[in-house]
Parts: sequence; C-alpha cells; structure tokens
Amino acid sequence: MKRVYVVGTADTKGEELAWLAQRIADAGVPVMRVDVGTRAPTVDVDIAADIIASHHPNGAAAVLGTDDRGTAVTAMGAAFSAFVATRNDIAGIVGIGGGGGTSIITAGMRTLPLGLPKLMISTLASGDVAPYVDVSDIIMMPSVTDFAGLNRLSRTILHNAAQAIAGMALSPATEEGGKPAIGLTMFGVTTPCVMAISEQLRNRYDCMVFHATGTGGRSMEKLADSGLLAGIIDITTTEVCDLLMGGVLPATDDRFGAVARTKLPYVGSVGALDMVNFWAPETIPNRYKGRLFYEHNPNVTLMRTTPEECVRIGEWIAERLNRCEGEVRFLIPEKGISAIDIEGGTFFDHGADTALFNTIESALKQTARRKLIRLPLHINDPEFASAAVAAFEEIANR
Repeated sequence: MKRVYVVGTADTKGEELAWLAQRIADAGVPVMRVDVGTRAPTVDVDIAADIIASHHPNGAAAVLGTDDRGTAVTAMGAAFSAFVATRNDIAGIVGIGGGGGTSIITAGMRTLPLGLPKLMISTLASGDVAPYVDVSDIIMMPSVTDFAGLNRLSRTILHNAAQAIAGMALSPATEEGGKPAIGLTMFGVTTPCVMAISEQLRNRYDCMVFHATGTGGRSMEKLADSGLLAGIIDITTTEVCDLLMGGVLPATDDRFGAVARTKLPYVGSVGALDMVNFWAPETIPNRYKGRLFYEHNPNVTLMRTTPEECVRIGEWIAERLNRCEGEVRFLIPEKGISAIDIEGGTFFDHGADTALFNTIESALKQTARRKLIRLPLHINDPEFASAAVAAFEEIANR
C-alpha cells in the first residue's frame, strides 16, 4: 500500500507532526509518521528515529551517539536519505521543520525520483532555498509562524498542506502520449541548432530542453539517473567552461556522470565552449583583466576562452567521455561553436577552436561505440542539426 510519509523531528515538533498526519488521514490517504529527531519523541510515530539512524553507513551511533547538534543533523540527513532509498511504498512525502529539520528532510527528498510529490513546510521557505531544493522538484511552503505549538494560523497552514499532499497522492500524474523522452541542452547562442533538432525529433520523442546554466545540466542528468530519459543530445556543454575557469554557471565534477552510469544513447558537441559566464563587469575577477569580453546584457558578461583554456576544457571533456561505455557520438562543428563564434563574430577565434577540437580528438579513446565526427559546418547550420539527429537515430535504434 502506498502511503504519504509525514516527517519531522518528533522531539520538538511532535504536536504539529501528529496534527498534520491526522488531517492527511482524514482526507482518505494512509500515512506513515516518521521521526528524524535526535531525542525522545513527544508523540507516537510509526517509524522511530533509531530505525532511521540505523541506515547511516556508520550505524546509528554516528547519528545518535554525538552531543554536537550540527554533527547529528548532518548524520541524520545522510541516514534519512539512505532510508528513503529503500522504500517502495511512498505515495508522497511532506515534512515540517526549522533549520535542522528542513536540512534533514530535504536531503532525503532530493534522493527520490522527480515527479514523486514532495512538500516541505519550513520556517526557511521564504528565503534562499537553493541549498535545500537543488535540482529536485521539492515544493517549499512557508510555515509563517515557528513550530512551537499549534495556533490559529499554523493549523490553517498545516491544513492547506495536508490537502495539497493528499490531492497529489490521490491523483498522481499519468504519462500521456507514450513517447520516450530525450534531454537536450541549449544556450541562447546555440538555440537555432537545438530548436531544429527538437523540431525534427518531436514526432517521435518528448523533447525536454534544458538551459545550460549549471542547474540545467544537473537537472537533465538527474532525469537520466532517475530512468526518465531514453537518450541525451548534449549540444551545449558550456557549463564545463565555468566549472574550470571559475564562471558563475558551472557544472559539477559529475558532469557526464549520468551518461556513464546509465549508458544512454548520447550525442554531444562543443556548443558555447567559447565562453565563460560572469555577472556584471565589476564582478569579473581581477585575474581576467584585459581579456576579450562580450556584454550579453547589463547583468551577464561573457569572456572568450583562450587556446590554452580550450586545451584544458578539451582534455576534461574527453576524459569524462572515455568513462562512457554506451553509444557515444561527439560532433565537432569546424566553422564555429556559438552564434558569436562565427567568421566576423566577436568571439571568432580559429586558433582557440582548433586547439579545442584537436585536443578532444587526440584525448578521446575512440571505439566502435564511442566516436568523434568532424563536420565542416557551423553549429547553427541546419545541416549540423540534421547530422546530430542522424547520429542520435543511428545509436537509439540499436
């Protein structure tokens, strides 16, 4: 039986936890009350904190055997993440918490598949919630008042949360159309290419386009790890530039990791590897003074990558792709890699592009399943989009 997991620190938020669970049950949804506190609970629960703590890699003592609250909270978050990964009966999850509880509960929520309902009622929800949500689909709901006993307003907030999670659990989303989904990466300077690819594949695939802003690439790879993608067309790998050069829209070190883990059909390219992203000009690090810049808008400044940086970028990408044992096709557009890296364009630099292309080609270990394809085209030429589609269809049909 699928249940809504109602999670909180039952030592300090017991009254609210019990009240919320009862409202969800009253709405006709089975519930599971879960304690992630580190002291004795004040209400009855279905899954005790020591059970959760036992899922920590170093055992329950790593969570409950310390007097340091920060250490305990971090350890309980790791334990709760490991715990939820073992469950197959979660119809949805709702948490209540302040600073510690929010950290613990959202750590577990982030490990759950995208699309599974996740609602976090938090005293922190009106601030910067990026560390708690990351690239998941957690809904953050402000508690308005602190959790220090029920009152008129907190009962209203919790009632609304109960109805929301109950509705999501009782009427889960159903897949429509049945087309397999593929992930694509796009930047403004690669839009013509990616839109042309999407147009050619839309009748056969559900095309999910991700903005290559660091979080976009991570979101796409999370979908791949969750088993929700049938393939990837990664035209715009620009996030690697920001990772290596200190830009503001970086990938993580795990970029391409999902491709290696899942062995999904993968077509990649070098889109927008001619640029590193910074905010307004005054935010650019002093070490980059005197470089070639392009003002994308008043708040975003692009810096052209040098031949030396392109060598480093090419080596990094090739090393990651060499870990991928599935079908991989990596396409090189020899006439330019972005809308402003074109003959006559601000960032056109044949030497830097050649350094990038030659480095990837020499460092990539080509096999029958991992191939590099050089094309005498610009990345936004219609023929390049068609070549990417043909490469993907070839490996997807295998």
